Amino acid sequence: MELNKFSKRVTQDSSQPAAQAMLHAIGLTKEDFKKPLIGVASTGYEGNPCNMHLNELAKNVKTGINDNNGVGLIFNSIGVSDGISMGTPGMRFSLPSRDVIADSMETVVEGMSYDGFVTVVGCDKNMPGALMAMLRVNRPSVLVYGGTIESGSHKGNKLDVVSAFEAWGQKVAGKIDNDEYQCVIEKACPGAGACGGMYTANTMASAIEALGFSLPYNSSNPAVGKSKESEAYNAGKAIIKPIRARH
Repeated sequence: MELNKFSKRVTQDSSQPAAQAMLHAIGLTKEDFKKPLIGVASTGYEGNPCNMHLNELAKNVKTGINDNNGVGLIFNSIGVSDGISMGTPGMRFSLPSRDVIADSMETVVEGMSYDGFVTVVGCDKNMPGALMAMLRVNRPSVLVYGGTIESGSHKGNKLDVVSAFEAWGQKVAGKIDNDEYQCVIEKACPGAGACGGMYTANTMASAIEALGFSLPYNSSNPAVGKSKESEAYNAGKAIIKPIRARH
């Protein structure tokens, strides 16, 4: 069964020696050339908790692909955090970032002749941007959502990013002092993951899972923990199935 419908353009065609030489340079073998080449599109970057762990999840996806007779190849796209850019001129760039993300993923998958791809996303505009790319290229694809953040905690109360907004209102109203305000800000977002509530990221993830573009429980597995790591691996494993079914 031939699973490399698109990548064979560069891996099997004897008129493409330069392409094959360059693929050998990245460590691929003649046996790898017979396998499907599958892109792993990560929107991981350090500047946002929603995205800060995605490059590591992309490695789990790649392992899942490689362990199941595929060749996973990681590449990156961009992201803009609404939570950070909100209320600043930077917010002007958030909505257009969806198209930049979609364009960049489509460009790599089409330009590099990949047989399918897995998107690894974690923030408001990453997810629709990735989904737009998946629909455009019309090749087997799976989306992995990076998951929701853990709750913060202060004086026995759970916190999330909205708690920071509420604390500002309480400070302005004179209900808390500046020290209490700073404590809430510092504890509201304890680490990696998207905003902890049914805000845009978790809502989009739920809709994408319901539409069948991600694995079951993708929207509810938290960002930190073995369940999300396992899910990322399983997404890499799962992408082989629609590639195989296509033939």
